[in-house]
Amino acid sequence: MGDAFIRHIELLGYEKRFFPSQHYVYMFLVKWNDLSEKVVYRRFTEIYEFHKALKEMFPIESGDINVENRIIPHLPAPKWFDGQRSTENRQGTLAEYCYALVNLPHKISRCLHVINFFKVRHDDMNPVTDSQIKKPEVFLLPKDSKKNPTDITGPIVLQTYRAIADYEKSSTSEMALKAGDMVDVVEKSENGWWFCQLKNKRGWVPAAYLEPIDGPDESEEQEPNYEGEAYVVQKSYTAVEEDELTLQEGDTIEVIHKLLDGWWVIRKDETTGYYPSMYLQKAGEVNTSVKNELRNRGAPPRRSTIRNAKSIHKQGRKKISQETYRRNSRKYIQNQRNVRGYSQNKANVIIEKNEPENKPKAQPAVPPRPSKDLILNRCTESTWRKIL
Repeated sequence: MGDAFIRHIELLGYEKRFFPSQHYVYMFLVKWNDLSEKVVYRRFTEIYEFHKALKEMFPIESGDINVENRIIPHLPAPKWFDGQRSTENRQGTLAEYCYALVNLPHKISRCLHVINFFKVRHDDMNPVTDSQIKKPEVFLLPKDSKKNPTDITGPIVLQTYRAIADYEKSSTSEMALKAGDMVDVVEKSENGWWFCQLKNKRGWVPAAYLEPIDGPDESEEQEPNYEGEAYVVQKSYTAVEEDELTLQEGDTIEVIHKLLDGWWVIRKDETTGYYPSMYLQKAGEVNTSVKNELRNRGAPPRRSTIRNAKSIHKQGRKKISQETYRRNSRKYIQNQRNVRGYSQNKANVIIEKNEPENKPKAQPAVPPRPSKDLILNRCTESTWRKIL
């Protein structure tokens, strides 16, 4: 595939850590050319040292020779004491810096200095910690606050979920689980893959393998919408289970129910079934490179296919049967047809009522008078004597 390079760097937020002493680290999601995604943690002091070394490597592009030639972005020096406020306020600048860095000419953005700095380190996967000290506080950067990072007012309390069965990871970006493991969910994606952390490990986990501690998670799912939303299939899929649908790229379907495990109930004509949400795109939306990358990954497993699943809740999560989906969908389709038929009949009645009521009735046609010869030949003597 060639040399590795970074396609995108996204600032996720920062962590407040308490070991070996209180300090702050920024969280970056680094997307590589092999479609892998890694989360790395860096202090601002080391980011600034990286920045200074990059400027020394490229003096022309850093503006040291001529300021007008500078293309390497600016980065303010760290303060004498970096507290939470300065860490928080710096996020906007740091997010813009990373965006500009990746979009520099390849000789800079793909040089070894950049590649090595953002590679996953041992302490990214296994940060030094102490069980006697409270775990780090996570401050995620809201997607709509990149221009105004000061909107972050406090630590985000991550939801804790429990693994209902063992899961073996199939790629380096995923995380293996054992039944009963408690994980903190950092990011929930509607495609059914959630980014989680377990002690010193982090990675993507299928949402189907997780359940909330409080109770069944049907409260988080949307209610079925039997009217349906129009979506377009972006990647073909061949059904494996009986209740799944086989569709081709470009097919237009309607989404009835969006489920947390990334398998949505859809309708094609009058047939309903399950389909991976990561292969669908809402009609009218613009395609993006991020969505294309996600579609190159495999679809997450479904809840119904998990073996040896054990829940801690007495009441199981609410499950709608496939027959219920079909019955409601057919009812909706039939209702639509009835509405259309009623509308047409109603229109006909209105037209008839609008006709003028005093319109004269049509008179029967009067036949032509028979000729004299015809009367003489066919009529009786009493009749033809009258015309003589």
